Amino acid sequence: MKDHIWQRVVQIGNHILRTRATVRDTAKVFGVSKSTVHKDVTERLPRVNAQLADEVKKVLEINKAERHLRGGEATRQKFKQQPPV
Repeated sequence: MKDHIWQRVVQIGNHILRTRATVRDTAKVFGVSKSTVHKDVTERLPRVNAQLADEVKKVLEINKAERHLRGGEATRQKFKQQPPV
């Protein structure tokens, strides 16, 4: 693995752990795709730092379990801001 990828993988892992960010939010922060973030934390991070990978996995599982709540809130805000027809 190239050095800059290794560094990004660790930075992404630390960011998710520190901020409890979603894959989508993390991708925006680092300027990469969601697929890249997902691959970094599920495939590359365990090879670089297994302990960090386990902790990040727990955060992502929580995010996945709560995503229906975030989606519902986004929809509620969308319709709250639209003027009645």
